Amino acid sequence: MKERYRFLLTPTWLGWLAVCAVFAVACYFLGQWQLDRREHALDEINRVVQNYDEDPVPYSEVRELFADPDSQDEWTVVSMHGEYLADDFRLVRNRGHMSQVGYEQVVPFREQETGDVVVLSRGWLPTSSDDGSRPAYNPQPPEGQVEVIARLKPAEPAINRDAPDGQLASLDLSEYAEQLDYPLITGAYARMAQEDPAPEQAPSQLVRPSMDEGPHLSYSMQWIAFGLLGFIGWGYAARLHARNRDLAAAEEADSPHQAAAGTMNRDRLREAKRVRRLQQGKLSDEDLEDAWVEEHLSNSR
Repeated sequence: MKERYRFLLTPTWLGWLAVCAVFAVACYFLGQWQLDRREHALDEINRVVQNYDEDPVPYSEVRELFADPDSQDEWTVVSMHGEYLADDFRLVRNRGHMSQVGYEQVVPFREQETGDVVVLSRGWLPTSSDDGSRPAYNPQPPEGQVEVIARLKPAEPAINRDAPDGQLASLDLSEYAEQLDYPLITGAYARMAQEDPAPEQAPSQLVRPSMDEGPHLSYSMQWIAFGLLGFIGWGYAARLHARNRDLAAAEEADSPHQAAAGTMNRDRLREAKRVRRLQQGKLSDEDLEDAWVEEHLSNSR
């Protein structure tokens, strides 16, 4: 058995084994990447489960979360009382909602008890069918004192993309603060759940976050399987190569015997055909020549 597979120690086969090993390592890291993505998705789901449907907490008790939020604070439900600073509203571009792309309307909100100004996202607006650079409608927030229930969302990073006047490329609150004449809390903003008094027209409320962890676990298993298949393919190729070598050696060993047997078979077949022609009286020229040669050989003897 060792002699049969000695070819596996040749540079060619060792090289292919190294390729399989490198491929397996790459598949392992890709599998780990998918597992990391799954862990991130599970963390998101856990935050939604823990925070999204909780009773609202007064803003004064969690104001520090808006200045310096932690990832575990996302979706914390907050109640606020104050007024909108409607003149300083902005539209955030390229916001997805129900498989559509539109705008998110954000408005500074001055909280009455603390005096803090927090950015409040009032919801989503579709784009105009005539001009995609503006929303189809842009309802004004209620005037005067308003009771708001909203959920905390960490500020988004800058994306280094320009936006027209009155619009933002992302919810980068530091960029928003630079456009205002008063201090703005820039660590997090609030996504509105409801407001009182409710206006006649309002932006569409953004949907609840998905609770689906995605196919990351199955993808990670597939990458691990791909890595193992490389070694299985290498082993299968080695077995085929060994079998083909064995067959070639057997054919080479049997070739002299096969040649002699083939000659004997051809002579017997030729004689049988000649006898059949003699019986039928249909001798060929070759048969006549052979008969003449045999007759003279007999006379000479």
